[in-house]
Amino acid sequence: MNYVWLILMVVALIVGAINGNLEAVTTAAVEYAEVAVDISLGLIGIMAFWLGIMKIAEEGGIIKILSRAIRPIAKFLFPEIPPDHPAIGTMLMNIIANWLGLSNAATPLGLKAMKDLQTLNKSEDTATNSMVMFLALNTASITIIPMTIIAVRAKLGSANPFEIISTSVFASTCATIAAVTAAKLLKRLPGIRKSNPNREPETPVEKGGNNV
Repeated sequence: MNYVWLILMVVALIVGAINGNLEAVTTAAVEYAEVAVDISLGLIGIMAFWLGIMKIAEEGGIIKILSRAIRPIAKFLFPEIPPDHPAIGTMLMNIIANWLGLSNAATPLGLKAMKDLQTLNKSEDTATNSMVMFLALNTASITIIPMTIIAVRAKLGSANPFEIISTSVFASTCATIAAVTAAKLLKRLPGIRKSNPNREPETPVEKGGNNV
């Protein structure tokens, strides 16, 4: 990403110089740097509030209760994970953060969930089906309340910053359905099943028995 930003800045400077607008490019860079800092500071309050709520929920045992409540869904999505494994609770916290549109807060929770999932992995360089499914859910998560975007819209003076909720829910739901379907279907491909070190043996030959 560093190279991408460097290329964008260099191209902007070159185009500005060619068109005789180099001063305008410099002025815009300074002005929008200030805008970026202003928006970031405005997000601190809402991020701190929801992170605090999630921490209270974790310490109060609400996460464990929710983990038990979603056990049937978790069993369908992650059949390889034991019901009481710590990864279930960590993944749930990540999913809730994404539901609230707190993508920045969801990132460390997602990394922690991946570390927990790695404890069930027989390979160091191959993702398990559960890891793939969790990544799909994390990337295309349903967003019920896009708080980050709402906060940015409000900060920039939107007349109705909440009007994007319905479209966000619809779009993210479609994305989640597509991601889960793809993860479930692709793991059944023969090539992927054969290369998966975490698969269960399916034939007497694979189990080490006699093919008689």
